[in-house]
Amino acid sequence: MSFTSVPILDLALARDPQTKPLFLADLRHALMEVGFLYLKNVGIPDELWQKVISEGIAFFDIPKEEKLKIEMKNAPSFLGYSQLSAEITAGKIDHREQIDLSTEHAVPAATAPRYENLLAPNQWPSPAVLPDFRAVYTDYMQRMGAISIEFTSLIAEAIDLPAHAFDRYFDADQQHKLKIVKYPDVSELGLAGDGAAEGQGVGPHKDSMLTSYLLQASGHRGLQVQNMQGRWIDCPPVPGTLVVAIGQGMEALTQGVCASTTHRVLSPAAGAGARFSIPFFQGVRASTTFEELEGVGVGQVPEGVRRLRLEVLAANGGSRLDDVEFTFRKGGAAATLGEATLRNRVKSHPDVGEAWYPDILRDIREQQARERQGTAAAARDEAVDVGTQAQAVEAH
Repeated sequence: MSFTSVPILDLALARDPQTKPLFLADLRHALMEVGFLYLKNVGIPDELWQKVISEGIAFFDIPKEEKLKIEMKNAPSFLGYSQLSAEITAGKIDHREQIDLSTEHAVPAATAPRYENLLAPNQWPSPAVLPDFRAVYTDYMQRMGAISIEFTSLIAEAIDLPAHAFDRYFDADQQHKLKIVKYPDVSELGLAGDGAAEGQGVGPHKDSMLTSYLLQASGHRGLQVQNMQGRWIDCPPVPGTLVVAIGQGMEALTQGVCASTTHRVLSPAAGAGARFSIPFFQGVRASTTFEELEGVGVGQVPEGVRRLRLEVLAANGGSRLDDVEFTFRKGGAAATLGEATLRNRVKSHPDVGEAWYPDILRDIREQQARERQGTAAAARDEAVDVGTQAQAVEAH
């Protein structure tokens, strides 16, 4: 039977040698059967957590001219503010407003690979309008970076790999990313009166890399995950938790043992007010090649563990019925994760592509045109570029 709810795990148990085995057993179940989980007691001070929420929500109340000063298309890094409905997922407009941040890096050298444009300083809102914003989010991202590395080592142990198995894929100053997202309700979007039952906050997708950590910053439902039988399962806010999603990279590196699960966000119902969320995305060394991922990876997952995953699949009819095909393989237009990420960002934010990467945007559009002219099967597999086909994005 495929999952009908998302499990809650207590990270404090993993930090106690006596209870760690129980935590790892529960984690293995979540990895193989769900691909999503809630995580509580992560170690973020409550005061900081509340400031992250309040500062994040306050960002959307600053004057529009202040937000436009840090608009994403101002820089080639894909960091900064995106106006409402400026991003595309699964070929449709996402009805959300957001700011993208990352752990900061200096502007790359002119001779650096083009994808290193993604490593850059943030575009911060002015301290004149949000004096505490930068300090709060710098602190939070640094703490979350450490938590994500710790949790990845626990994933390794849960599937009988060495705790350090994933370390080769992290730079010493690894970039991690974060979004602060506002999903207006359907009446604010003007959808309530046209017969639309729901709006697309963000369309069905799988996260692209290893793990992501969502702080649901308001009490709204809307996040849904798709089980192996194709049913959408609600993932409502649970106070004091982060929602952890397993990415396509994790599934690829673990030979399919850790499930990357399709998920989506529905816009809030008319009159419900805006939903706010703050997802943190663990980064991966951008120079990693798909050749290395397939040929080296993290070593062989033990046969007994792989057999357990096959048993889960067999219990659900032997295959997955989630809407987004898994594709995280060599053979696409990108040879490295950095190149693939850059192409995905151009696809999701064509306004930034037009300003900074017109050649990549042109290539993507030509590829899309070829697919539209192909068979119905090819059309269902519309290319996104963390391999060749499946949409892999960063959004909750």
